[in-house]
Amino acid sequence: MKSINKLTYKFLLGLIGIGLLSFCEVSNQFAAEPIQHSFLATGNETFIVDPQGKTIWKYSQSTRDGWVLDNGHVLLAITRNKNYPGGGAVEVDRDGKVYFEYKGTQSEVNTVQKIGDQKYLVTEAGNKPRILEVDAKGKILLEIPLQAQIKDHHLQTRMTRKLPNGNYLVPQLLDRVVREYDSKGKILWEVKTPHMPFTAIRLQNGNTLIGCTLGNLVIEVNPEKKEVWRVTNDDLPGKPINDACGVQRLTNGNTVITSHHAHAKETKLTEITRDKKIVWKYTDNRPSGIHHFQILNDKSLPDSEKPMK
Repeated sequence: MKSINKLTYKFLLGLIGIGLLSFCEVSNQFAAEPIQHSFLATGNETFIVDPQGKTIWKYSQSTRDGWVLDNGHVLLAITRNKNYPGGGAVEVDRDGKVYFEYKGTQSEVNTVQKIGDQKYLVTEAGNKPRILEVDAKGKILLEIPLQAQIKDHHLQTRMTRKLPNGNYLVPQLLDRVVREYDSKGKILWEVKTPHMPFTAIRLQNGNTLIGCTLGNLVIEVNPEKKEVWRVTNDDLPGKPINDACGVQRLTNGNTVITSHHAHAKETKLTEITRDKKIVWKYTDNRPSGIHHFQILNDKSLPDSEKPMK
């Protein structure tokens, strides 16, 4: 093969250089693509926003907990009001049609979770704090008593969840403890927390992720109750956490934390990596923060895997 003359050689190098430059530019543009999330927010205002931050659905009542279900319906724990003096829970479609309703009988209903085709979990705060499993007509199928203080009903429990093993994971705020109960109300496991726990998530590796409200921190503990990870405002620029209530662990390992006490134009949701880098924040002009939330896919529906929230 004949050798390439210098002019041709320089021309080919130039083409290669242009190609590499174009590839780098495209790669950098792709890498710089900002993270966007659709989500359901519960609290003083109840709404769903799309990935661009546009509000695409609203509910007229204040709520405590909530889920977008696979069929697009929304399951909500209702803050007590004149129509629900003991709080309540509803499943509605996007037009507001009610498919399930439960009216609380004590002070508050703070938790709701769909646990079967026609079965729901709710918690009641009051002189008899308890977990209930009810059917689609609101009939009580199972009652689990909770061992919690009764001097402050509002600070008894929050985001109780039924676990795959059939037990129940219960954050108990004023008691500063997260407990795992069986269906008889027996405590099988518990861990003390550095501040009032609001969210407790049993992760797939057996660890438990806990949002600690006014402590402005989130911790992760292993089954032996040893803390293996924590994030606080001291780890994050701008100190965005303001009452770490709702928490969700995403499938990519990132953690999203709400700031329930945030005000207008302050950070309401913060997503951080395992090494505590902020990769996404949500801010709006609403005067109040977000009590709890659910990160959704770009169609404003749940991801295929069960949300860890």
